[in-house]
Amino acid sequence: MDTHHIERLGHQGDGIAAGPVYVRGTLPGEVVTGEITGGVIAAPSIVTPSTDRVRPPCAHARSCGGCQLQHASDSFVADWKLGVVRQALLAHGLETELRPTVTSPSGTRRRASFSARRTKKGALAGFHMKASDVVISVPDCLLVHPDLARALPLVEQIAVMAGSRKGELSVTVTRTDNGLDIAVKGGKPLDSQLQSDLGDLSRQHDLPRISWEGEVALLSRPPLLRIGKASVVTPPGAFLQATPEGEAALWTAVQEITQGAPRVADLFAGCGTFALRLAETATVHAVESDGAMLSSLDEGKRNAQGLKPVTIERRDLFRNPLLPDELARFGAVVIDPPRAGAQAQVDQIALTRVPKIAYVSCNPVTFARDCAALTAAGYRLDWVQVVDQFRWSTHVEIVGCLSRM
Repeated sequence: MDTHHIERLGHQGDGIAAGPVYVRGTLPGEVVTGEITGGVIAAPSIVTPSTDRVRPPCAHARSCGGCQLQHASDSFVADWKLGVVRQALLAHGLETELRPTVTSPSGTRRRASFSARRTKKGALAGFHMKASDVVISVPDCLLVHPDLARALPLVEQIAVMAGSRKGELSVTVTRTDNGLDIAVKGGKPLDSQLQSDLGDLSRQHDLPRISWEGEVALLSRPPLLRIGKASVVTPPGAFLQATPEGEAALWTAVQEITQGAPRVADLFAGCGTFALRLAETATVHAVESDGAMLSSLDEGKRNAQGLKPVTIERRDLFRNPLLPDELARFGAVVIDPPRAGAQAQVDQIALTRVPKIAYVSCNPVTFARDCAALTAAGYRLDWVQVVDQFRWSTHVEIVGCLSRM
């Protein structure tokens, strides 16, 4: 059987040998053998292991699809993620200071979407197997906060109440400051019996809220999340930074970039992750297309003490970006778009003289594209902070500091 030398990792974390041949669970520099089917070695034997190979800390690492890189050392993963960002920038001719990766500790994920199915004997809840729709149990998962790991029996109870033998439920569990917030999708219609059963479940587990297909089904108290001086009630299933430590790292970078600006625009503001913190020292204009998230931000601002004025605007920045005359009054702009980036809005920022831009991104490719447009218009990419809050995964978070030259 031929041997294969792993040259690099792809963006999905698979090792890649010449051909290309894709080999999951391998690292650059390793020599492997195995049968190739469709350009993939599904069951490799490692002849020469990398010095960066480690024993996966989690017992479920081989089968669970939740993590891709537990077989690699922490230092390798941190450097590899820096390399992913570096290559994306170099593809557009950009070079800058890349600050060392800030990695969230294990056991800090405050939100997880568990899959659940009814079985003959009850239910099964956990994550999907690698490259499969089969659900496997993941007791003592090292990725999520222990409160979420302990919620698996609760998820199974929901599947027994509302699941079917053929379908699959998605149960998102979020650890808030005052309990676990539950959001269910894929269950049976919410009737009076199910409503009663959920009430019993809520009392049993002291749950603040249960939502069903995006609508609140039961509310015993608002689930609160602290953001700076404010407390926010996020809409069911709304976007939330994965770990408190990752959020803090992103905010530290944004704070450094915007420091001293008397007026700041926060674009794609969500529920106020940055806007509510920025308002401790600056007047803020927060723009977001999701009305429910914007309402959460507004309510959090109204109930907080000691904040400077925060104005809000509901606006689709993809179709209707802020124009140069609207941006001219700001000393800094924070932009945190989804994975697609913000090309339309960036094109308008490029026409302004806004001194500082804090660009927050979860996609190195669109981040690099947008930064290239801004540097072509006269901005300088001063530095980039890489944040790894999806530990052992291929996911990367970025904050870029851009200054008008």
